[in-house]
Amino acid sequence: MKKIRIAGVPEHFNFPWHMAMEESAFEDRGIEIEWIEVPEGTGRMCKMLEVKETDLAIILTEGITKSIVEGNPAKIVQGYISSPLLWGIHVAAGSAYQDLAELEGTKAAISRYGSGSHLMAYVLAEGQHWNTAELSFEVIHTLSGAVKALQNGKADYFMWEHFTTKPLVLDGVFRRLADCPTPWPCFVIAANNNFLEKDTQALRHVLEIINRYTREFKMIPSIDRTLANRYNLDLQDIRDWLGITQWTQEQLDIQTIDIVQNTLFNLNLISKQLDSKEILTNL
Repeated sequence: MKKIRIAGVPEHFNFPWHMAMEESAFEDRGIEIEWIEVPEGTGRMCKMLEVKETDLAIILTEGITKSIVEGNPAKIVQGYISSPLLWGIHVAAGSAYQDLAELEGTKAAISRYGSGSHLMAYVLAEGQHWNTAELSFEVIHTLSGAVKALQNGKADYFMWEHFTTKPLVLDGVFRRLADCPTPWPCFVIAANNNFLEKDTQALRHVLEIINRYTREFKMIPSIDRTLANRYNLDLQDIRDWLGITQWTQEQLDIQTIDIVQNTLFNLNLISKQLDSKEILTNL
């Protein structure tokens, strides 16, 4: 059996992977998957790819693009979610902030620098015509860390996926002021270059299997109920999420990478841009 390590967030987006593992789909191809849950998100997974703690990561497009531009020896091997990610903008339930405009000049909680919560704070600020040079951050690592930071006043707002944080909104922990969708497809599958060079055939098998699952995922009977139960989310919220979420079985196109790089460069989040061939690879 060929062992392959895959890192991903513990969220409903990755349920197709768990289905495939539970049904022994990878083992049938002689592959043993070690799934690594990474609640800290994309910033942590970028580091894991860099230091070879994982072979693959299901990771945010903007985060891994920035990391590769900055020298991470990794590449995007395929798209995963082709629709935008809906980022909820949250404050503590008891916060005095009532309107998005009031957050200008306040402190954002982020899981770590280079994470989606960090990069999307700039996208939000640009869209609101705030001075991005004046953004300030509190590193909180995880969702539970964000709860503490907003409650004790160390940070003022926190951006995280809308439906993942919805239970905290319903429970009166967070209050959502607005949403901010990514301007590009949100999740990709990335590989560290060492694994990519040595295990190309095994990677092809992995992609073939997961693509079969994602292609048919939304047609599975009662998948909405399964997801709601598995992730402790409201059934209607899951149905709404399924309605706006699309999986892909194709590599990102060059135009998408150009948009991501241009946005990051214009926001001074990267100091240069790479040829798309240095970020994407076709198997």
